[in-house]
Amino acid sequence: MPLAREDQKHLTGTQGSSIKLEIPITWVRKGLVIPRLVQNTGYGVMGDPCVVWDPEISAWRMFLFNDPPGHGQAVCTGMANGVPERWSAVEPLRFEGPGGSTHKPYIVQEALRPNQAACIQGEYWMASVMIDHGRKYIQRARAPRLAGPWTWDPEPIIPAGGPGDFDEKHTDAVSGFYFPERDEVLYFYMGYPLKPQNRAISPYGSAQCLATQRPGERKAAKLGMFLPPVQKSGHWASGYLGGFQILPGKQHRWIALLNASPTPPNPDDSSVAREEPAPSLGGWAYCDEQWPAKNWQLLPQPMEWIEDIPPEAAANGESTNLWRHHAWVLRDGRIAVLYNSGFYGQEQLYMKLGL
Repeated sequence: MPLAREDQKHLTGTQGSSIKLEIPITWVRKGLVIPRLVQNTGYGVMGDPCVVWDPEISAWRMFLFNDPPGHGQAVCTGMANGVPERWSAVEPLRFEGPGGSTHKPYIVQEALRPNQAACIQGEYWMASVMIDHGRKYIQRARAPRLAGPWTWDPEPIIPAGGPGDFDEKHTDAVSGFYFPERDEVLYFYMGYPLKPQNRAISPYGSAQCLATQRPGERKAAKLGMFLPPVQKSGHWASGYLGGFQILPGKQHRWIALLNASPTPPNPDDSSVAREEPAPSLGGWAYCDEQWPAKNWQLLPQPMEWIEDIPPEAAANGESTNLWRHHAWVLRDGRIAVLYNSGFYGQEQLYMKLGL
């Protein structure tokens, strides 16, 4: 759909320079953004969004977990008062060459320029999650255009770990940020253990982990686990930690948006949500290191608890979980947060706007 001139003015984003952000205190719900395509019964996910500016079409492009088939993209076709309002129909990503099915695609972005895709030696990088015999791992695809087609690397960049490792079961929910001064990408990912880890609370819970990769390197180098479940019962992140997005901060050098849960996974649970039991909650962290690979601190409270969801939002489908959160920095510097909500595997995409 062609963009109106007024839409184009509001879609220009912050692509020209870096920005420093504060964590909003007040949020206004903007409601359902994209419903899941499978309604009423069965499995269907519309979530885990990643929004970047596409310079080729001068518009925002969203990559997301659209299941089935597991991946999708949509283009923002209009704004109202600087706030995204209209989207094109979600379509699957385009791939060339050999490669398996994938889900949760994430475009590597410039670390200091939120929502700006990093073009590294003439290519965009996408990190995404694959599954082999029940084990998740992370693979990279590259393309000269954000519209694709994308070509997979021949092997995983972040495979599941070895016996006893913090990520032996899965590597999942990756995000990536490019630091041009180091010519290096820093990946954040969920590491799931297969065996209990040496902690009293949530020994089976996923943690946030790190890996780095430079152009020309076939695999990422794992740096280890940096943010395990909080060892305080009932804390909003004492069960497991999910996807992690970093942003340049004003009060702190870095801030990060993530989802987490107070509920530890139970190894005897056989339900579909056994690895990520409800509730998933959105929240923030901060770091004052120049290289944001250590010393992250979580805020003491999430953005909201499930019981605090307003009745009108619950009537619109928000319930049970507030899954992966993604910050989208708008042209005027406000932060819009996209997130999926619903029971595991029955999720739709919603938005809040920071004031």
